[in-house]
Amino acid sequence: MTEEIFRDDSYAKSCAATVVSVDDDGIELDRTVFYATGGGQPGDTGTLRMEDDREITITDTRKSRETGRHVHIVAEDAPALEVGDTVHAEIDWGRRHRLMRMHTALHLLCSVVEGGVTGGQIGESKSRLDFDLPDTALDKEAITAELNRLVEKDCPLSSTWITDAEMEANSDLVRTMSVKPPSGAGKVRLMEIEDVDLQPCGGTHVARTGEIGPLRIGKIENKGKHNRRINIHLVED
Repeated sequence: MTEEIFRDDSYAKSCAATVVSVDDDGIELDRTVFYATGGGQPGDTGTLRMEDDREITITDTRKSRETGRHVHIVAEDAPALEVGDTVHAEIDWGRRHRLMRMHTALHLLCSVVEGGVTGGQIGESKSRLDFDLPDTALDKEAITAELNRLVEKDCPLSSTWITDAEMEANSDLVRTMSVKPPSGAGKVRLMEIEDVDLQPCGGTHVARTGEIGPLRIGKIENKGKHNRRINIHLVED
C-alpha cells in the first residue's frame, strides 16, 4: 500500500519516492503527497522529476476501491519510468491549496445548514453540496453571513482516528447520505473544526478556518422534491 503522506500532513508539497509499478493505468509509488480523487475532491496534479531532471506531468491521481492502488495518471508522451526508479514527486500547490480551502468551507456549510448531504463536488473556486431539505426557504444572505463569521473566528482544525467498529456505533457522525466514509482499513479519520463540526473525512483541509478567506453563497437550486443544491464560492482578492 502506498504511504499517503497527505493524510497526516496536507501541507506537504513534495517527497522523494520509489516507483512500485508502471502499467496502462499509470504510475504507483511507495509513498506520495498526491491526493487521489475521492469524497468529491479531485485528485492532485503536478510532476514527477526523474534523477536526470526530466519531468513527467501528472494530470490526475486515482485510487482503486478494489485493490487500494494509488495511481498517478501521466500525460501523453511522458518519459518512461521503470520499477525501482526514484523520483521527486511535487503537487501543483496553488491548485491543491484552493481545493483545501473549499473542502473546509463545505464542512462549515454542513454546520450551518441542517439536513443530510445527498451529494457534493469540490472545485477550485466554486463548490456545491446537495441537502435533503423539503423546504426551499433558505436565506442566502444569512448563510453567507454565518459562513464568514466562522471564517473570521479562525477556528482550528484537527483530526483523530477511530476504529471501523466505533464508526458503526456512531453513525450519527455521518452527514453524507449517498457516500459512506472510507472504511475497511480498520480505522476511519474524523475531521474536527473546533466547536463547529465533526465528521468522518479523508480529504485535505486547511489548519484554521481563517485561511479559507471570504465566502459567498451563489445559486440555491431545487434539484428534486427533497434536494436543495447550495453553490458556494471563494471571494478571491
